[in-house]
Amino acid sequence: MRYVVWISRIVVGALFIISGLIKLNDPVGFSFKLEEYFSQGVLDLPFLMPLALGISIFVVIIEVILGILLLIGFKPKFTVWSLLLMIIFFTFLTFYSAYFNKVTDCGCFGDAIKLTPWESFTKDVVLLILILVLFYGRKFITPLFKAKTNWILGGIAVLLCGLFANHVLNHLPTVDFRPYKIGANIQEGMSVPEDAPQAIYEYAWRFKVEGKDKIVVTNGEYPSVDGEFIDVETTEIQKGYEPPIHDFTIEKEGQDYANELLNEDKLVMVVAYDLFKSNQDVFNQVEQVTSEAIEKGYTVIGMSASSDELKETFINNYGLEFDFYFTDETTLKTIVRSNPAILVLERGTIRQKVHYNDLDQLKF
Repeated sequence: MRYVVWISRIVVGALFIISGLIKLNDPVGFSFKLEEYFSQGVLDLPFLMPLALGISIFVVIIEVILGILLLIGFKPKFTVWSLLLMIIFFTFLTFYSAYFNKVTDCGCFGDAIKLTPWESFTKDVVLLILILVLFYGRKFITPLFKAKTNWILGGIAVLLCGLFANHVLNHLPTVDFRPYKIGANIQEGMSVPEDAPQAIYEYAWRFKVEGKDKIVVTNGEYPSVDGEFIDVETTEIQKGYEPPIHDFTIEKEGQDYANELLNEDKLVMVVAYDLFKSNQDVFNQVEQVTSEAIEKGYTVIGMSASSDELKETFINNYGLEFDFYFTDETTLKTIVRSNPAILVLERGTIRQKVHYNDLDQLKF
């Protein structure tokens, strides 16, 4: 039993630390995922949406600290109970989400590792089993160091987590796992290889034959049935290839200018997924930076999901010399974790991407 507990202790501790650090690297992204849980009928707690960012930071720091406490064997009773309660809650959450198809990606490992809802649930079941082993064998969880050393290590871990969270919140994630990272080409990210696997569908055709319903299942072809066609139900039984970047548009008055703009040699994007929620104090600096870019021959555009009226208000209030285009809010949130932010592109390749706190680091 002792060895089983040790193995479980290492696996659970390492997974909690890795998972927590990946999410701590991008707490804003994890907060977007929490908003999905709060608003899409899983937890049904829309009043928590304004608190999503604070909750996300608290949860991921707790996740990292519990993993560290488990590995060093400090406060084993408290640690194991906390792990057990947490995994029971998340196992319920991932099962409910998977069964009712509420949230398609749990965000367990941020954008680094994508898991389907059922994969997320399976992962939590495995963790639940391992934590139950720890719960029943907690007498074998012994401290690696003296109590004073453990307190110091725990305090240092909390401090470092807090400092790291503060850094990425005021700048950008230290490691960017998204398809819009610096060096990525957006057109290439949207392309589909010729040999990419295609989606496979199953069709259940319903006919009325001699007054009774008859269902014929095929892989696509219309069945030869001597009866009246009623309807058909389509089920995707195997997903096809989905490019890393999809649903990316740069629209104005219903027309998509993405292909044209992404072929510009020198393009600056001012990204603000929601102008009303953006940090409006920095738009004077945005005006200065973009004016400099225009003087140096850059094409400058704004990208937002806000209304045309609000876009026009910002242009007039801050003397902006560029127009705003429409891009889906979720896409803009994925592109950059700052509202606003600025990207510099060369023929669709992202060369620079900065938080509004780092506008002075842009080089044209």
